[in-house]
Amino acid sequence: MPVATLLPFTATPNRKSASPTSFRLTEKFILLLVFSAFITLCFGAIFFLPDSSKLLSGVFFHSSAVETNTRTGPDSSDSGSAGNDERVLAKIRKDHEKALIEAKDTLQKRPDEIKQDIINAKEKVAKESVGQGGKDVNNLPFVEYQRPPGTTGHEPLDPETRERRAKVKEMMKHAWDSYRRYAWGSNELRPVSKQGHSSNLFGSIKGATIVDALDTLYIMEMFEEFDAATDWVEKNLDFNVNAEVSVFEVNIRFVGGLLSAYYLSGKEVFRRKAVELGEKLLPAFKTPTGIPWALLNLKSGIGRNWPWASGGSSILAEYGTLHLEFIYYVIFLLYTITLYAGLYPNYLNPNSGQWGQHHVSVGGLGDSFYEYLLKAWLMSDKTDEEGKKMYYEALQAIETNLMRKSSSGLTYIAEWKGGLLEHKMGHLTCFAGGMIALGADGAPSDKTGHQMEQAAEIARTCHESYARTALKLGPEAFRFDGGVEAIATRQNEKYFILRPEVIETYMYMWRFTHDPKYREWGWEAIQALEQHCKVEGGYSGIRDVYASTPNHDDVQQSFYLAETLKYLYLLFSDDDHLPFDHWVFNTEAHPLPVIKKDKTDRPNEVE
Repeated sequence: MPVATLLPFTATPNRKSASPTSFRLTEKFILLLVFSAFITLCFGAIFFLPDSSKLLSGVFFHSSAVETNTRTGPDSSDSGSAGNDERVLAKIRKDHEKALIEAKDTLQKRPDEIKQDIINAKEKVAKESVGQGGKDVNNLPFVEYQRPPGTTGHEPLDPETRERRAKVKEMMKHAWDSYRRYAWGSNELRPVSKQGHSSNLFGSIKGATIVDALDTLYIMEMFEEFDAATDWVEKNLDFNVNAEVSVFEVNIRFVGGLLSAYYLSGKEVFRRKAVELGEKLLPAFKTPTGIPWALLNLKSGIGRNWPWASGGSSILAEYGTLHLEFIYYVIFLLYTITLYAGLYPNYLNPNSGQWGQHHVSVGGLGDSFYEYLLKAWLMSDKTDEEGKKMYYEALQAIETNLMRKSSSGLTYIAEWKGGLLEHKMGHLTCFAGGMIALGADGAPSDKTGHQMEQAAEIARTCHESYARTALKLGPEAFRFDGGVEAIATRQNEKYFILRPEVIETYMYMWRFTHDPKYREWGWEAIQALEQHCKVEGGYSGIRDVYASTPNHDDVQQSFYLAETLKYLYLLFSDDDHLPFDHWVFNTEAHPLPVIKKDKTDRPNEVE
């Protein structure tokens, strides 16, 4: 993102003056006389103009009371006109006195204060003009929009696949209509209590579900709903808030969602909003190392880290999941840091550049960092050699140190804490099957087949974590110890919050293998979602997937519309719908176009 440069107002100083903006006493007196004469002349002229009360109120005070009295014009009745005239004249005298007081107060200000007032007034007018379709305050350069291939797809030829794809669209419509009916403008929906839900991750920014769902609506050709969402973004999406936000969550959901909506539709409002928010997030990178803060106040630009994160460290999955949207901000620093057995710990101190607590995970706190190493290389049209090297080296370290097989042959990715393995795999880690499949084609020829086998094995393990629950939906984490395999053993790991990672891996595995079991597994998930998560007011997460009846948590997460339903829809779509050689999905499933190095290979232009 370009950094906005605010040039300070400068004045040419008098070489004899101690202050470039000071005036002598005689000059102040002359200036006061000039202003007094000017005010007297202007007000005298205004009093002799027809309908002077309306003009005066409109120019200075936008008084609706006076304006109401003057709207009737010559067609109004003469009765009571004398009383009206008296009220108008009294209003004029009051406004006249108020204007004189304001003028006197202004003359008592220093010239530099007056200049700053003028600058502030100009900025206010500029912002208002943007909201009314005027000049863009961001001064974005003109870009000839060209639509990449595959933004919308075709109906599948197979009747069963077509029916299942239509079912996913029906689910999206129920989720969206419920949000629009009960929580429009809120960040998320409480589908059981039928009201809005807000998370402190977004501060006081509103509309997370709207922005997160934009590209899903477009991809599913729900254009009426997409237009309603676009209108809300244009009129209501406001980043001028005095609030602390999660840089990671706001980046992947809002920046990613706006960029994706722009590249799919070409609507300029999304580009403008993405740049505006991107510039507001840039102060997060103002640390001694360039590793960004986890939390940022959008107004003050002051950042900090989560207090629980290993002595105020930055989190790998957060700072390492910015460089698809903020291209290459972080990656080069990490390229120079010493690793532990080729692994990246989850915590890094943004001041010292030293690793914090030695906890390594491909799940929560670390997951999307590895994903973005690969995707930065793919998004660069495979020219980012540093990202490629880091990804394949990290994948080898993961295989050596974290990847294990259970006694029954299930492959899983454990966590590493202080040199000891914790034989736990999170739902978030299940994205790794899709990631490994996506990267297998770029691996050395002798590794491609092996990596596809690894991806298939991880997909099977994650499917088992679903199949071994009562509700056929996966827990937040599952373990491989004490004779237990792919089952959650702790109560605080048994919940399901509509997460997408397992479906994501099914989608990638289908695209690369066309093995029908992945579509069957996706259909199983659809049936479970419909049976256990669907309620009258939308879709809800579940507190315990091992219970015989669902206990709903009453939250429809924005990522359910952004990721889970999108990946299900693409699972039952043809491969030319958002083809992988032209699109890369960010970690919130927002598709971003590959930056083609061959400029002659021009994508389809907008009709």
